[in-house]
Amino acid sequence: MQEQVLSNEVDIRRKKIEDLRSMGEIPYKAKFERTCTIKEAREKIGEKVKIAGRIIFKRVMGKFGFLQIRDINAKIQVSVGRNELDEQAYDFYKKMIDIADFVGVEGEVYVTQTGEVTVRCEKITLLSKTLRPLPEKFHGLTDTETIYRQRYLDLITNEESRKVFLTRSKIVSFIRRYLEDNGFIEVETPILQTNVSGASAKPFFTHHNALDMECNLRIATETWLKQCIAAGFDRVFELGKDFRNEGMDTTHLQEFTQVEWYASYWDYEDNIKFFQTFIKKLMMECVGTTKVEYQGNIIDFGKEEWEKINYVEEMNKILGFDCLSIDDVNEYKKRVVEKKLFTYAELEECKSVRAVIDFIYKRKIRANIIGPTILYNYPAVLKTLARRNDNNDKITDAFQIVVCGAEIVNAYSELVDPIMQRKTLEEQLRDKNAGDDEAMDLDENFLLSMEHGMPPISGLGFGIDRFVMFLFDLPNIRDTVLFPLMK
Repeated sequence: MQEQVLSNEVDIRRKKIEDLRSMGEIPYKAKFERTCTIKEAREKIGEKVKIAGRIIFKRVMGKFGFLQIRDINAKIQVSVGRNELDEQAYDFYKKMIDIADFVGVEGEVYVTQTGEVTVRCEKITLLSKTLRPLPEKFHGLTDTETIYRQRYLDLITNEESRKVFLTRSKIVSFIRRYLEDNGFIEVETPILQTNVSGASAKPFFTHHNALDMECNLRIATETWLKQCIAAGFDRVFELGKDFRNEGMDTTHLQEFTQVEWYASYWDYEDNIKFFQTFIKKLMMECVGTTKVEYQGNIIDFGKEEWEKINYVEEMNKILGFDCLSIDDVNEYKKRVVEKKLFTYAELEECKSVRAVIDFIYKRKIRANIIGPTILYNYPAVLKTLARRNDNNDKITDAFQIVVCGAEIVNAYSELVDPIMQRKTLEEQLRDKNAGDDEAMDLDENFLLSMEHGMPPISGLGFGIDRFVMFLFDLPNIRDTVLFPLMK
């Protein structure tokens, strides 16, 4: 029945378009000269304005009525009556202009007796005729499938969605300004690559026809940004898309947005301090508070001291043995099963010691963190590109920030020793050959740049999508992406 009603409405609007053309009207105008936006018009009480937007409400009461038009930032009421429009213009408005059409409105801004900012319409111009009405009589979309597939309808009808994506845009803008104000230079690195490097993750593969070779989509920008440091850029960053061909859940996207920055002469402690100041300023500017509620948990990014967890010590407590003492993956699994932490079946997909440790961490440590919490003292086997600690080469000078069981930051003092880097990448290659499909390739071009020399560096990666989830208490990371991939 609903489909039939919609079909009838489309037919009616098609007929109106035909009638408009037969009248000599252009149903899709080339342009409209605005004097201001809708948001700006709301501040121009007593002034004449020319504004444009989509009609979201229309009511005609004889020779007088109201409509509302909106754009992404604001809406405004428009009064339309025979006192301002002649009979022909008013009749055209009543019969030919519908909800969802785009119109241009000229008139004076005033305030009604009920306090509503309104434009007294002296001229209304049909700018673009729509074939389809707005969904559900403008009560807003509620069907998740439609929200993701037709995000434009979600943004037209849902105030909360508009707020999320407008704030996300502000966040991206703030990140660029803040980093540039602190001496960072934005660069662009390849998305299409010939080596899987920069993180431990399963990549997407594709074929380059012109060069007849296999390529992969980048999983991180790290190795390229560090080559920029080698080239003489003191501080660099890139904000863009990365791609990881991994499982889907409420906190993971295969195509996601993150910013990575790298600073010469910093260590990871400098990056912790920089990030804490950065995130507090970002939140105050973009949402006006450093404290948010996510799924019933209060997350306070404004605390002077964030909780810290020593990764190795916490893992040792869980395992009951030194997590750094075993190098054989089968022996590691045996000890874990004996401890009755997991079964062999649950550990089946773990093809390396690195994978086993990460599996345990994600389920026994990360899952229980509310945060924001700084985890530090990571096993070296987990951080192929991180600097080994001067006092113990089995751990790295690294940290992650976890919020409500999800990582939003990964950072460390960078490994710039080319001999050690080759060794760690060769270890990853052995893991890859043993079946670990998240292990990195041995990237000779990256190693060559390191052999030409790099200064001390600290780098950081910050996930934008997850962070937006926390800011707006969104249950699914897809709610932070304008057009998520759908099957």
